[in-house]
Amino acid sequence: MGSTPSVVREDTNKPPAHTRLPWLTLLWFAVLLGICYAPVLQRLVRQWMNDQDMGHGFFVPFVAGYIAWQKRHEILSESPSPSGWGLLVVAFGAAQLYVATLGAELFLARTAFLISLVGVILFLGGARYVRLLAFPLVLLCFMVPIPAILYNQITFPLQLLASRLAEASLSLMGIPVLREGNVLELPNQTLNVVEACSGIRSLLSLSFLSLVFAYFFDGKVWMRPALLVATVPIAIAANASRVTLTGLLGQYDPELAEGFFHAASGWVIFLVALAILAITHLLINRIHRGLHARR
Repeated sequence: MGSTPSVVREDTNKPPAHTRLPWLTLLWFAVLLGICYAPVLQRLVRQWMNDQDMGHGFFVPFVAGYIAWQKRHEILSESPSPSGWGLLVVAFGAAQLYVATLGAELFLARTAFLISLVGVILFLGGARYVRLLAFPLVLLCFMVPIPAILYNQITFPLQLLASRLAEASLSLMGIPVLREGNVLELPNQTLNVVEACSGIRSLLSLSFLSLVFAYFFDGKVWMRPALLVATVPIAIAANASRVTLTGLLGQYDPELAEGFFHAASGWVIFLVALAILAITHLLINRIHRGLHARR
């Protein structure tokens, strides 16, 4: 009787041996990008430290880097196909940086770094690598503050909306309130809904967290834009609730409407908004399962 041949099973989870990352090349291009964009990145980090609206900026590159690291097996399973178009993209980013420097335009200078980063990936790995890293690259956009002209067009309408919602809420509670623009006149105090209370801070942070939450806790790609859209009403409602809570506490003790208590209420409301975001995720999934069950 002949011996039964043994079957050798290949481990499909391991990437092919020939697809090792060119670490020296990656390090070389990383150093070049760092040198070219050092002044831009330094000012960006300085704004993260001083601008409370951009406090989440410190976490963005780490989260994006971690997600990119998780995709390393997918990347290594693909043979790199370097594209010369990547150098053209890098050149475009450099030209944008030059124009932005001449015009003292911070937004263009900062997005030029992201454009150059995409160009480097395209040049070293090809379009397939760019597609695999598309999500962490999109997340990196959240580390760049929105342009000042757009910021001003967003914040003032949000201030007015928060003032109107707070006025309606306080009136329903039986508290007399007179609103003039973004100023609320209460019996014991005057509340001025300034830019910091517009809700843009929670909107930016929640938008970033909604994408990260959907990535780690839901495998459906369409859930990411769904939760991103849901953050808009959640952030608006949360900010209006904070203004309402400030006015309500100020009726009992004006000191509760400022200082530590005012800052603490912001954190509490933000955590509540995160909880509402998680509940929204559950509701969307339930609706999705219900629609599939009817088919």
